[in-house]
Amino acid sequence: MLFIHPNFRGKGIGKTLLGYAIDSLKVTKVDVNEQNEQAVGFYKHFGFETTYRSELDTSGKPYPTLHMVFASIKK
Repeated sequence: MLFIHPNFRGKGIGKTLLGYAIDSLKVTKVDVNEQNEQAVGFYKHFGFETTYRSELDTSGKPYPTLHMVFASIKK
């Protein structure tokens, strides 16, 4: 999960961390709370696309989750 404190958003920290996750850690998939429109937009902006949607989060709670994949590796 990637969280940036509201006081530090818009300063390139998320972009830097996501770049590191993709380039160094080979992250290709993310799960995003569908209700967090800012996060969904962030990942879409950097090339992630929704592949499917779950009604529940990984804890089984009723938080719809979007499962996204980095578009450059999408088959």
